[in-house]
Amino acid sequence: MTKFLLAFAILLATLQSPAFAQFPVGGAAAPKALPGTAGDQTPKGSAKISGSVADSTSSQPIEFVSIALYNKTTNQAVDGTVADEKGKFSLTKIMEGEYKILVSFIGYGEKTISNIKLTKGQELDLGTIKLSSTTKTLNEVTVTGQAALIEEKVDRLVYNAEKDITAKGGDATDILRKVPLLTVDLDGNVSLRGSQNIRVLINNKPSTIIANSVADALKQIPADQIKSVEVITSPSAKYDAEGSGGIINIITKKNSLQGLNLNVDAGVGNRGSMLSLNGGYRKGKAGFTIGGFGRGMYNTITKTSLEQTSTVENVSTVTRQTGDGSSRGLFGNYNLGFDYDIAKNQSLTAGVKYGVRNFSNQQDLMTRLSKTGSSDITTSRDVDARNLSGTVDVNLDYLHTFKPQQEWSVSTLYSRNDLTNDFDANILNGNSELTSRQRNLNKNLNQEFTFQSDYQTPIKKNQLLEFGAKGIFREVNSDYSFLVAEAVGDFRPETDQPAGELTYHQNIAAGYTSYTYTTKSRYTFKGGARYEHTFIDASTNEGSVGVGNYGVLVPSFNASKTFKGTTVKLAYNRRIQRPGLQQLNPNFNSANPQNITIGNPELRPELTNNFEVGLSKNIKKTFVNATFFGRVTNNAISQVRAPSDTLAGAIVTTYENIGKQHAYGTNIFANIAATSKINFGVFLNAFYTKLAGQTLGQDRKTIELTNTGFNVSGGVFSQATFKNGWGAQAFGFMQGNQVQLQGMQGGFGFYTVGVKKEFNNKKGSVGLAAENFLSKRFRMHTELNSIQFNQVSDIYMYNRGVRLTFTYKIGKMTMDAPKRKAKSVNNDDVKSDGSGGGQSGGGAPAGGGGTPR
Repeated sequence: MTKFLLAFAILLATLQSPAFAQFPVGGAAAPKALPGTAGDQTPKGSAKISGSVADSTSSQPIEFVSIALYNKTTNQAVDGTVADEKGKFSLTKIMEGEYKILVSFIGYGEKTISNIKLTKGQELDLGTIKLSSTTKTLNEVTVTGQAALIEEKVDRLVYNAEKDITAKGGDATDILRKVPLLTVDLDGNVSLRGSQNIRVLINNKPSTIIANSVADALKQIPADQIKSVEVITSPSAKYDAEGSGGIINIITKKNSLQGLNLNVDAGVGNRGSMLSLNGGYRKGKAGFTIGGFGRGMYNTITKTSLEQTSTVENVSTVTRQTGDGSSRGLFGNYNLGFDYDIAKNQSLTAGVKYGVRNFSNQQDLMTRLSKTGSSDITTSRDVDARNLSGTVDVNLDYLHTFKPQQEWSVSTLYSRNDLTNDFDANILNGNSELTSRQRNLNKNLNQEFTFQSDYQTPIKKNQLLEFGAKGIFREVNSDYSFLVAEAVGDFRPETDQPAGELTYHQNIAAGYTSYTYTTKSRYTFKGGARYEHTFIDASTNEGSVGVGNYGVLVPSFNASKTFKGTTVKLAYNRRIQRPGLQQLNPNFNSANPQNITIGNPELRPELTNNFEVGLSKNIKKTFVNATFFGRVTNNAISQVRAPSDTLAGAIVTTYENIGKQHAYGTNIFANIAATSKINFGVFLNAFYTKLAGQTLGQDRKTIELTNTGFNVSGGVFSQATFKNGWGAQAFGFMQGNQVQLQGMQGGFGFYTVGVKKEFNNKKGSVGLAAENFLSKRFRMHTELNSIQFNQVSDIYMYNRGVRLTFTYKIGKMTMDAPKRKAKSVNNDDVKSDGSGGGQSGGGAPAGGGGTPR
C-alpha cells in the first residue's frame, strides 16, 4: 500500500513540479534523469540533504511531498525524491556546489529554498519546512464537486446517487426517478426519452432478476447501496445490440479497503422497512465480500375505477368496475464475492448472488355489465395474485493487463431464475354469495450461460482499438394452466383454455470491433460495428413456432469536440429489440376478466435508428446540457387491444409486429452550484411522437391506426450541506400525459424531502425522509379507444410515506490501492414488458413470467 501511495504521490507531483517533467519517477529512490540532462551527466558526490515537511497551520506532517533539487547555475533538475509517511526526506550522493530546492504538493503552495551551498561530505539538515494550504483554490474545487451531482462524460450521463440523502431506506426506483432523461411511472416501469425498450445492467452485468421485470427487480436493490446511475443513450459497438432506447447501468458501492468491516443500514417507515448488512475482509492479494439486504413493503393501497363500452356482432356491452386493492412484498438480495491478484497484471474475480422476490396483490373487484337487450349483471371478484421468484447469478472473470489501455479479458456468467406468476379468484354474485372459483398457474424457468472475450490495445498515443466475441445460450420454459371449480369441490381444467407449455431456445453469436481517434485539437471520434446472429428454436404444446433465425449488423458512431468549456456531441446508432417473455408467453392471464393479456410466441425483433446532437457547457457555477434526438422504429412490437369474442365486456390485449414509432424531442437540464454547500437543478424532457399500428374493426378486418402528440415531463432538485454533519435535500417530478396508439395514459407527480445528521466520528448517521406528504392520494387517468371499444380508467395511488433511517459502520479499515478488476459479462440485449402500469385499465398485475435471457 505504501509503495502505491508513494508512486501515486510522485505522479501527482509531476503535474505540479516542472522539475519532475524532466525525468520519469517511481518509488522512493532518487529518479534517474533522462539521457542528455544534467542529472545524466553529473557525477555523484558525498554530500547529503535531509529535512521534513509539515502543515503550517496544524504542524502535522505532510506525507509524500515532492522534493526537487536544482543546479543553481544551470537551473536544471539534478535529483529528486518524495517524503515518507512522516513527512521526512533525504537526498544523498550530491556533488559539492550551489543548489536550490523546490517543495510542492497538491493542495499546498509551492516553496523554494535557495542559496544552498554544499561542500564535500557535508550533511545539511533543513529542519521542518512548512507549507501553507491553498484554501481559496480548495473552495473552488468544492464548488465543482457539488456541481458533479450530475456529470456528463464522453458517452454517458452519470447521476451520483451516493449524494442522495432522501433515498435511505428506499430502493432503486427512488433513485431512478431523479435521474435526468429517465421517467419512472407509479408502478416502477422505467422509460428513457419516452421509450421503455431499454436495458438495465447492474455493475455492467445483466441479471435474470432484471430480465423478468425491470419494475419488480428495482425494488430488490437498496437505494443506499447505489453509488451512481449511468445513462448511455448512444452505446458503442462493444455493448450488446439490444435496447432501442439505450442502456441504464446501476453502479453499486464497492470498497477497496484492507482489514475487516461491517456496515449496518436500517430503516422503518409507514409503507416499508429494510435491514442491510454488508461486510468485507481483505488482506494481501485476496479479498472477500458478503452482503445481505431485506426489504418489506406494506400498507400499499390502490383504488381503481373502470368504465368501458365494447361492441361485438352489433351487441354493445357497458362495463362499470370498481376495485379496492392492496399489495405487500418481501424482497431480498444476498451476495458472496471473491477476488484474487494472481500477479501484478492479472486478476481473478468470482461471485455468487441470490435474489428473492415474494410479491402478492389482493384486489376486490365489483363489476356491473349492461348488455343490449339483457338485464344488468353484477358480480364481485376477489383476486389473490402472486409473483414469486428466486434468482441465482454465478460469475467467474479473468483480466490480464499488458500495459496501460492494453488488456485482455475473459468473462463467464451463469444465471437461473425460477418464477411463479399465479392467481386465485373467488366469483361472487350480486348477493355476495360465492358461486365459482378460478385459478391460473404459470411456472417459468429462465436460464442462460454466457462466454465472452474482449481485447483492447492503444495505437500510438491517440488511438484505441477494441474487438471481441460473445456467445449467449438461453433456455426458457413456461408451463401454464387455467383451472375452474364450483363454490365447493376440486379444481378441473378449463376446456376453453387448455393447459400449455412454451419452450424457447435462443442462442446468440456476436462479434464487434470499435476504433477511437482523438486529435490534438480535442476532437474525438469513435466508430464501430457489431454483428449478431440469433438462432431460435421455439415450440408450444401445439407444435413448433415459426420464428426463424436472423442476423443483424449494428453500426455506431460518436463524435465530440470540446472548446472553451463547451462540448458538442454527435451520435448515430442502430439497435435491435428482441421480444420479452411476457410478450411471447401464450398464457391466458385473466386476473381481471375485463382486461385480459396473452402473449404471441411468433413475435420477431424490431430495429431502431437513433440520432442525437448534444451540447453542454459550464457557465460560471452552472452546468447546462441540451440534447436533441430522433428515434425511428419500424416493425415495432405493439399492443393490440380488441373486445373478447367469448367474455362479455372484456378487452383482450396481445402483441404484434405491426407498429411504427417515430419520436423527436429534447432533453434539457441545468445544475447550479449556488454556493460551495448548496446546489439545485432543473430538468425537462419533451418529445413529439407519432405512432402507427393496426386493430380489428366491426367485421374483424384489419384497420390502420395512427396517433400523435407531445409528451412532457420535468422536475427540480436541491441539496445542501451544513455544519456539524447536517444535510438536506428535496426533489419534485411531474410526468404529463403519455400518448398511446389507442389513446392516452395519464400523468402523475412525485416529490420527497429529507434531512440527515452524521455522527461526529463519521461512523454513523440518522435520517428522516418524507414523500408525497401533502396529498392523501394521486390519480392516474387513462383513456383508450378504437372503433370497437372505449375505455376510461382511473388508478388511485395512496403513496404518502415517511422513513426513519439509521446507518452504522463497524471495523477499522485502511485504504488499499485501487485495482483493475476482471471485467464481467454484460448481457444487455432483451426487451422487457412494454406495458406500463395502468395501460390495461383495470389495475390488476399482468401475468405471464419474465424475459427470455
